[in-house]
Amino acid sequence: MVHSNNNLDPSDWPAFRLKAHAMLDDMLNYTEQLRERPVWQPIPNHIKAGFNSGLPQQGQELAALHQRFMQEILPYSIGNAHPGFMGWVQGGGTPVGMMAEMLAAGLNANAGGREQIPVVVERQILQWMRELFRFPDTANGLFVTGTSIANFIAVLIARTCHLGAGVREQGIKNNRAVAYTSAGAHSCVNKAMDMAGFGTEALRKIPMNERYQIDLNALSTQLHADRATGLQPFLIVGTAGSVDVGAIDDLNALADFAKEHQCWFHIDGAYGALGMMSAKLAPRLAGIERADSIAFDFHKWGQVPYDAGYILVRNGQHQLETFSSPAHYLKRETRGMAAGSPWPCDLGPDLSRGFRALKTWFTLASFGAAKLGEMMDNTCELASHLANRIRQEPRLELLAPVNLNIVCFRYVGVAGMKNLTIDQSNRLNNELVIRLQELGRTTPSSTMISAQFAIRAAFVNHRTTRDDVDTLIESTLRIGDELLARPDF
Repeated sequence: MVHSNNNLDPSDWPAFRLKAHAMLDDMLNYTEQLRERPVWQPIPNHIKAGFNSGLPQQGQELAALHQRFMQEILPYSIGNAHPGFMGWVQGGGTPVGMMAEMLAAGLNANAGGREQIPVVVERQILQWMRELFRFPDTANGLFVTGTSIANFIAVLIARTCHLGAGVREQGIKNNRAVAYTSAGAHSCVNKAMDMAGFGTEALRKIPMNERYQIDLNALSTQLHADRATGLQPFLIVGTAGSVDVGAIDDLNALADFAKEHQCWFHIDGAYGALGMMSAKLAPRLAGIERADSIAFDFHKWGQVPYDAGYILVRNGQHQLETFSSPAHYLKRETRGMAAGSPWPCDLGPDLSRGFRALKTWFTLASFGAAKLGEMMDNTCELASHLANRIRQEPRLELLAPVNLNIVCFRYVGVAGMKNLTIDQSNRLNNELVIRLQELGRTTPSSTMISAQFAIRAAFVNHRTTRDDVDTLIESTLRIGDELLARPDF
């Protein structure tokens, strides 16, 4: 058989196969030996400079590119696969998920629609999510990049339900619509209101109570005040696992409130929603089954490799009315490749979509919901262990209640050694976090709690152990003591 010169497949398949196996072995070795590496390390300037070249006109050998990956890319990621990663809420992934991602890449399916098994697999995940969240058979679901886009999709669906399908052609006119969420909600809710055309001023950020939940009295007061001025409440956004402290709003109370005021009830459950897999955590999410829509990420607590966000909508017809866009080149049939309607592209903005469902299907089918739930329980137990260590150490102070798997604290030094101002304390703890990250053994992130700079440890990685928590405590105390001894603090 004569091969075209334009064929991009290997000219020597046996040699390519050997190299491919070596590349796979390198990644398996990397995962197996994570503890031998730092969580994170600064990128040398010469490495950065190497990725500032012009568009290549001639190709390079795969072996040379692989070597560059191993030496210049692999060592300088953010490190969320590492057991010492305690920064942002990012899952650690699994070797099972990695293999599934490789299979999906080899298949190279566009999961936007048509009669193909990748779409069927995605519908299997939908069936499982209906079961997990006790949603009806009318529910639809869709894989997206992450909860930021899932929240945006929910706002658009709520907009269609509030203003009617005509809003898609006519746009928002004389906007009087307002939405409500907690002051502790993720900033992507604000961004979703912006992108949906309402503007960020249309989002009311309601104060929180002492448990960092949305204050229901303040919510009621604000909504009635808005109605009195002619504004039109249309959306309530609850949070299941807040970004700062992992708080869960009173979801049943919010569901009652939304129903009373005829508002769409959406839940941002970016990482917390999947706690429904845990027999211990599920009761704390009571009311989530009453939502009109839920946004969450499989790539956080679910440990699916990035990216795998999801939006689940109780009434799938609302989702279709918001996104379905018939076109002659997307004509549907009852037979052939164009069968299988409705397609995933009818439920969201993307026509071109990767096969995210495969790595999610592999993860759920390989481990099972019960084991994943036990893993989530363990991350919460690690957070409780850290909180107990902090309470027992006079040089440390807990800054917020520990709700799930996130702990916010600060170094204060031994009482009486120094009376630091708020500014000095914030500067010291800021420097402390950076030094912990540069040390590369355990790497927390940071946030602000009531104007106080907080060291924020989020336990999401299934590989993290109590020893890692103890290492964080020991490193924090050592670095904190060193900083406190400096004359500028």
